[in-house]
Amino acid sequence: MVEQKEIIEDENKIATVIASDISFRGTLKFKSSLKIKGSLEGKVQTDGTLIIGDEARVSAEITASTVSISGKCQGKIKATKLIEIFEHSNMSGDIVTPDLYVENGAKFNGTCIMPK
Repeated sequence: MVEQKEIIEDENKIATVIASDISFRGTLKFKSSLKIKGSLEGKVQTDGTLIIGDEARVSAEITASTVSISGKCQGKIKATKLIEIFEHSNMSGDIVTPDLYVENGAKFNGTCIMPK
């Protein structure tokens, strides 16, 4: 978990960053890591890591290996590895993941299924 927190804070370790002044609508597919600082509405598909930054606003159906949420996220998330919901974040929707980390102060409203 500490390693992922370092990645969130160091954008040089992230392959692509969607800046805070960008609004994206549609389907987004990628292979490595992506950090969203702006807004995204639609669908995200990856075998890599999706990082939702502090000021990000995401409304999407997400399929990823790891999803780290520090901003606001609404929708369905399916992660094959891990979902992290950090302090001051707000997640509304249904999640499916084998491993879940919710930091004190985070808000999560929805259902969680943790398959074996």
